[in-house]
Amino acid sequence: MTKASKSTVEALQLDLGKEEERIVAFLREAVLQRMKRRGVVLGISGGIDSSTCAALAVRAFGPERVRVLLMPEEDSDPKSTELGRLLAEHLGLEPILEKITPILEGAGCYRRRDEAVRNSFPEFGPGWKMKIKQPRGLLETGRLNFFRLEVENPEGERMEARLRPKDLAAIVASTNFKQRTRKMMEYYHADLCNFAVLGTPNRLEYDQGFFVKNGDGAADVKPIAHLYKTQVYAMARHLGLPKLLLEQLPTTDTYSLEQTQEEFYFALPYDLMDRCLLGFNTGMAAEELAKELEMPVVQVERVFADIERKRRTTAYLHMGALVLDEGA
Repeated sequence: MTKASKSTVEALQLDLGKEEERIVAFLREAVLQRMKRRGVVLGISGGIDSSTCAALAVRAFGPERVRVLLMPEEDSDPKSTELGRLLAEHLGLEPILEKITPILEGAGCYRRRDEAVRNSFPEFGPGWKMKIKQPRGLLETGRLNFFRLEVENPEGERMEARLRPKDLAAIVASTNFKQRTRKMMEYYHADLCNFAVLGTPNRLEYDQGFFVKNGDGAADVKPIAHLYKTQVYAMARHLGLPKLLLEQLPTTDTYSLEQTQEEFYFALPYDLMDRCLLGFNTGMAAEELAKELEMPVVQVERVFADIERKRRTTAYLHMGALVLDEGA
């Protein structure tokens, strides 16, 4: 790193007051002027991204023009609803509870998922829990290998098995019902109020395709998609969100067993992934970043390769519907 260049930690620093003003102005212009909507709807879970977005929305429109939804389902951690209520109370909002389990049951979400799980654990059933995890040692080997399925029986015993690609696809496809159902509910409430739907992805998730198409990836406006996760935490502190919310680590809250984002998708914890993505985006050499992060160069190279691979394989998620041009 040259003397003139900044470390990734320094480069992630923001003038939080100015950035708040910029986002608030963007929200008002986008929603009120361009979209001609009266306010915004968003789902909240007590996570840092939705909490920060809700706080920014209240600053932009006032609490009377912000509608927040709690949308738990069978596998949701009850803590998510508790944290969502804490956020709503802090912001002066009255949350709307929409329990989506009946919709998911009707769509066969749990049945389809369980059928795939039973291909590895035939005894899987009521009282069992599960999650899927990335292959072990990605940074050590650089190989993708197979995802793994972890289950817990009613006695608390945990077991793992390698997932066949067909079963992995079936589990992911069925659990994607959850995000798409939540988005359906958000648009229902948006239609009721002539509001816009506010999306909550941060830059790391948006860039790397960590969202469900027409699920949590669908929205009318995404106010923090330019902010790295580290910057979202900083903004949340600046906005004065409750300490309990600031202490929450990112989880998927999708499977019945608790699952971290790096278990499921990212190669590293969010703070290191932010610095790697920033280094990649600014053209830092792997050797320079490795020295700063005190990591082997080969591991940084593998993270860079994973960033490129995820951009390539998730490009479809960012695309709108393709149409044939007239006369083409």
